[in-house]
Amino acid sequence: MRTAIARSAALTGTLLVLVYTAFISSADAITKLLAGGYAAPQLYAVSGLLVVAMAMTADRVKSGPRQGLRTTCPRAMALRSALTVVSVTCYFYAFRLLPFAEVFVFIGLVPLMAGLLSGPVLGEHVRAPAWLALGAGFIGVLCLFPGGLAGISSGHLVAFAASFTGTLSMVISRYIGRHEANTLAQVFYPNLTLALVMALALPFVWKPMPLTDLGWAAAYAGVLFAGRWILVIALSKLAAYAVTPLMNLQFVWMVILGAVFFGEVPGSQIYLGVAIVISSGTYLVYDRLAADRREAEALRATGVVAAE
Repeated sequence: MRTAIARSAALTGTLLVLVYTAFISSADAITKLLAGGYAAPQLYAVSGLLVVAMAMTADRVKSGPRQGLRTTCPRAMALRSALTVVSVTCYFYAFRLLPFAEVFVFIGLVPLMAGLLSGPVLGEHVRAPAWLALGAGFIGVLCLFPGGLAGISSGHLVAFAASFTGTLSMVISRYIGRHEANTLAQVFYPNLTLALVMALALPFVWKPMPLTDLGWAAAYAGVLFAGRWILVIALSKLAAYAVTPLMNLQFVWMVILGAVFFGEVPGSQIYLGVAIVISSGTYLVYDRLAADRREAEALRATGVVAAE
């Protein structure tokens, strides 16, 4: 029974992450579209308030007993909120400074960083085969870098900071998920913090927005709200090091969106890297399922869990 539940949770988490990649890649494309004409505070103050309103509305209309937007982990939530502000701001400028698909090389570093951070933050043991898969994924990421490491610029450093703080925020999200089931709170508080912080700078950078751009900002808020809520749920069902490699599938969406909307076509060597990264992510999910199965079998063998 324990094995079946673990397998179901892992498969559900995997599907949720796949949906998340579609939503978050769409949000990234809108960010790049608006980044050239507006400062970060303008986009994030507007979109942050919209996401906050969506979270409050979702809390009122969702079925079952209402949990409100309270959190039992205020310090962890505050840290996650602060990291979210730093991460989204850095991503904004990374998309302004770098080609769309090139930012993916730093998104591809997320699994390796999650593996390193999951131990000290979550106490999750990452088995040796999983570390090999993480290393293979990193090699795949290097294949995605069009200009090689010698081409590092300020844009690349900003993108690295975005990925690191974003990864730490996701790992803390899983920590919070262990102590409370109110996933909506993890969407509400980071976006409320983002909106308030950006609002402080808004008077200095505000530019009038035509209706078209306001529509894009609203669309950004919608897909971001859906994507972040889905990711929080996925992180409660899969280990952080298993979730994040699946997020590398964003690259497929980023290539499509980059080609269609920005005329950016990555080089042929990138597809080899994609194959390595996707294979690495698939193996990590398999390794998680296998580990859960072995654990359940060991418990049954010692009589701790009765055989079904």
